[in-house]
Amino acid sequence: MEDLYEILEVKRDASQADIKKAYRKLVHQYHPDSHPGDKEAEEKFKKINAAYSVLNDPEKRARYDQFGTTDPNSNPFGGMGGMDFGDLFGDLFSQAFGGGFGASSRRQSANSPRQGDDIEQVVSITLLEAFKGVTRDIDVMKWENCQHCNGTGAKPGTKPETCPRCHGSGQTRQRQQTMFGVFESITTCPDCHGTGKMIREKCDECKGTGHIHKKHKIEVKIPAGVASNMRLRVPGAGEAGINGGPAGDLYLIIDVEIHPDFERDGADLHTSLILTYPQAVLGTEAKVKILDGSEESLIVPAGTQHGQTLKLKGKGMPRVNSPLKVTGDLYVHVYIEIPKKLTEKQRELIKSLADEMKAPISGEDSSILGKFKRWFQE
Repeated sequence: MEDLYEILEVKRDASQADIKKAYRKLVHQYHPDSHPGDKEAEEKFKKINAAYSVLNDPEKRARYDQFGTTDPNSNPFGGMGGMDFGDLFGDLFSQAFGGGFGASSRRQSANSPRQGDDIEQVVSITLLEAFKGVTRDIDVMKWENCQHCNGTGAKPGTKPETCPRCHGSGQTRQRQQTMFGVFESITTCPDCHGTGKMIREKCDECKGTGHIHKKHKIEVKIPAGVASNMRLRVPGAGEAGINGGPAGDLYLIIDVEIHPDFERDGADLHTSLILTYPQAVLGTEAKVKILDGSEESLIVPAGTQHGQTLKLKGKGMPRVNSPLKVTGDLYVHVYIEIPKKLTEKQRELIKSLADEMKAPISGEDSSILGKFKRWFQE
């Protein structure tokens, strides 16, 4: 059995944040949509999701670290005659103190309905899709009942048999003689591993598990205003329940792609506007592109400085699930363009402006002696 930490390419002491980061990276790398028809990438993708479902759950991870398995029915004390000491001492206290600590009061039957596992998956969208909201068809790898054996795990033409040891209960009882007297402990049946059934001939498709991993297409609506790292819950879209239990949930981790012209800060957006020197000095009415592709008029006041920020109110991102449809603002950062080449007329005009403003041009001596020399030469 492959080490789950090695599958996610993290160390055993990795934090939950490190595990989540590694998972997102690998999911992007091996997602079936990026490798159509590549069976090896698909198998790797399945292993990544299976490993993450364990290591992202603190309780499952702790059990895996301690026993090397996440099977709640596995017995770590199998080498000690199959005795489950947690149950043994639970029943001991139950008899001694009136049943408050009995294993039978806290053990859930192996055949009881249980909710299926949750699934977590990364979905990438553009900033424009985050601005407008989008409906996506998401491919999700999930376990489902094997159609070949109808979920029984038995080879077609055969069927599971009732376990002769536990008679279908999934549990066995053992009587123990102690200094406190005789008491009874309940353990998972070692023959059927708590299922209550025995499969003599296993299905070739699912290898006796009754389930196969298959791609499912799920339509999800991503609301306007979502941001990277937000988690969207899709109820009932996770793994199928066990023994008739409800399905788990699907959690989508949003990854908003970087936009070349807009930078996001919460619900606000930032963009740039390039002006000529006369426009900045005299003021102008400029057209600013909005994220949705439209244009908005922006009054640039006279004397606007290089690097100054102007604001278009309400032209930012919508706030996710806001009942009042509140939106952020668009901040426009002004940059003044300096021309690299000038015509002779433009050069003369700028020199005249420099003289008028008493601003010496670079390369000319602005000292008193320099001015005297130019007067003498004239």
